[in-house]
Amino acid sequence: MKFVKDILKGIVIGVANAIPGVSGGTMMVSMGVYDDIIYCITHLFKQLKKSIKILLPYFIGMAVGIVGLAFSIKSLYTNFPFQTSMVFIGLILGGVPMIWERVRYKGVSSEDSEKENKERKKNDIGVLHFVIFALFFAAIIAMQYFGGSGNDVTLELGVVQTIKLLFIGVIASATMVIPGVSGSMMLMILGYYNPIINLITEFITALTRGDFEKIIYICGLLVPFGIGVVVGIFAIAKLIEILLKKFEDYTYCAILGLVVASPIVILMGTALTGITVLTLVTGFIVLIVGIIAALQLGK
Repeated sequence: MKFVKDILKGIVIGVANAIPGVSGGTMMVSMGVYDDIIYCITHLFKQLKKSIKILLPYFIGMAVGIVGLAFSIKSLYTNFPFQTSMVFIGLILGGVPMIWERVRYKGVSSEDSEKENKERKKNDIGVLHFVIFALFFAAIIAMQYFGGSGNDVTLELGVVQTIKLLFIGVIASATMVIPGVSGSMMLMILGYYNPIINLITEFITALTRGDFEKIIYICGLLVPFGIGVVVGIFAIAKLIEILLKKFEDYTYCAILGLVVASPIVILMGTALTGITVLTLVTGFIVLIVGIIAALQLGK
């Protein structure tokens, strides 16, 4: 049952990573699996069997979410932008109480009971906590407001392009892991979102046709990007692990700021023209459904 539940969490995370403006890292936090995933990534080689056992259902779900459901979610965004956004906002808000517990109490674990967590020592919430929260909250809002969308770049084989793709891969993966920051939105701002998506589509088409010359050409572009993604994931995961170990309450304050700002960022990127009473009512209903789903998956 837990395996299936973890796959469902992975699907939510995968879909979120594929949609510009929605953060996969935020979904990890809301689902209550952020610490586990970060730990397994940073200890992958030291505890290979244990890490794979924990990560496998999440990765299966993420693959299903990215490949199988992302296109239908994009269609829903086109036809029902407000309701679709409200679902993700509900999923985000449902995880806020759990994050707040991590700020208030030392050593809170998602595996412990609520009573055990409450008996732990409370953190002294001070001005610095609120300052950190406000800074990270404002940073995400500013990024969305001033970011805009960059013009699509043209991808061609070459040394300079290879180096650029390595760095873009690092940036993309880092922003996918950090809660509140949309990796796909960052790629869009930098002008690499559509070119990378098109490359993946062309690769699948070339694979089905057996066009090996095209496959090799596309691999020459996708491989450095993929290497950058792997390096970025391990690097940012290690940094977050160190921060959680040494400054857990402050780190979760920053995460809370990123997460609380996410619903505003999502609404800023949502077409809100032609809103009717029916749209508002259905939006409110799916918002509640999203909150309940996050609370259940986060248990």
